[in-house]
Amino acid sequence: MFVDTHAHLTDSAFDADRDDVIRFSKECLVNRIITSGFNIPSSKEAVNLANKNDGIFASVGVYPENIYEINDDFESEISLLTKNKKVIAMGEIGLQYTQDMPQKEAQIQAFIRQLELADKLNLPIVIHCREAYGDIVSLLKEHKNLLNCGGTMHCYGGSAEVAKELIKLGLFISVGGVSTFKNAQRLKDVLKELPLQRMLLETDCPYLAPQPYRGRRNSPAFIPTIAQNLADLKGATVDEVARITTQNAVEVFKLC
Repeated sequence: MFVDTHAHLTDSAFDADRDDVIRFSKECLVNRIITSGFNIPSSKEAVNLANKNDGIFASVGVYPENIYEINDDFESEISLLTKNKKVIAMGEIGLQYTQDMPQKEAQIQAFIRQLELADKLNLPIVIHCREAYGDIVSLLKEHKNLLNCGGTMHCYGGSAEVAKELIKLGLFISVGGVSTFKNAQRLKDVLKELPLQRMLLETDCPYLAPQPYRGRRNSPAFIPTIAQNLADLKGATVDEVARITTQNAVEVFKLC
C-alpha cells in the first residue's frame, strides 16, 4: 500500500472524472491521498473532498503566490477548518523567489505567520520552496521551536546538504515525479545520499507526471512508478519503499 502525500485533486483538471481517478488510484494500491489547499477557497474544497471520500485527507494553507489573500479572518478560517478530523497538516506554505511572485519580505512574514499557526494548532507543515532554500533553512532554524509537529519539504529539488539540514530539523523529504525525469540526474544523486526512513512519496498531481507519462495529466495512480524509480536509486525493493514511506507518512501526518 502507498500514500500520495501531496496531490491537488480539487484542480479543474479532474472535474470530468475525479471519482474515477480516486477509484483507480486505490486499485493501484494508493489507498491514502492528501489533497492540498493553496488558499482559503481551495483549502475548503480540499476538506469537502476529503469528507466525501474514505482515504482522502486534506492539508490547508496559503501558497506564496496567494499570500495577499491573507486577511484578518485568516486564522479563524483556518482554525475552523482544522477542527475537521480529515485535516492533517498546514500546507502548502513556503517561499518562491521566481519572477512575478510577491516581494520576499511579504512571503517571509506570511510563512512565519503560518508556522506559528501550525504550531498553535498542533499540525505538521507542508513546505513549498522554489529558488529559496537558503532562506527556508535559515527561517526554520530560527523558528525551530515551532516545528514540534514536524512536516515535509514537498517536491524536493535542493542539494543533499540542504536536505540533511532539513532532516536534522525533523522534516521529511518528499519525492515526486521529477525524480524520474531523464534530465534529473542531480536530484537522483541527492536522493541516493538520503535515508529512506526520512522520505515520503507524492505526485503533486495534476502536475509533474513521472516518466513514462511525462506531459500527461499526473495522477495518484502513478505513485507506484515513482516508488519503483526510488527503489532503483536506493538499491531497495518497491515493497520496501512502499512499507517505509507509508510508515513515515503515518508517523508525520498521524494518518488512520
